[in-house]
Amino acid sequence: MTILYNQSVQREKRRTLRNQIPQAEKLLWEQIRNKQIKGIKFRRQFGVGKYVVDFYSPQLKLGIEIDGNSHFNKSSKYNDIRRQRYLNSLGIKLIRFTNLVIYHNSEIVIQKLSTIYHRGLHYFKD
Repeated sequence: MTILYNQSVQREKRRTLRNQIPQAEKLLWEQIRNKQIKGIKFRRQFGVGKYVVDFYSPQLKLGIEIDGNSHFNKSSKYNDIRRQRYLNSLGIKLIRFTNLVIYHNSEIVIQKLSTIYHRGLHYFKD
């Protein structure tokens, strides 16, 4: 059986990403760590297959990606779509926020995560 989560071949990559966390991710992490939202456990830089998700809740099977400027070019958008399709095929929903939303409206992010918890994952519109 293949290990799907946090594969050892990605250990250094995940560690590097955790140690070089961008400011927007750091701000969100401070608000969601230690089960601060409805007791939901989030992990950061969590490996799923060949991908690393910025934040992941095993309880909700929910990944959170924080998109900086590098995500707004054509090839990155294609890669993001491919990643999302892969995660969705595993039953993992992915929600994306931009750095700007985190910097200027983090309360909206927290509210959306709380709403997902209350309404369940059917809250997502596919």
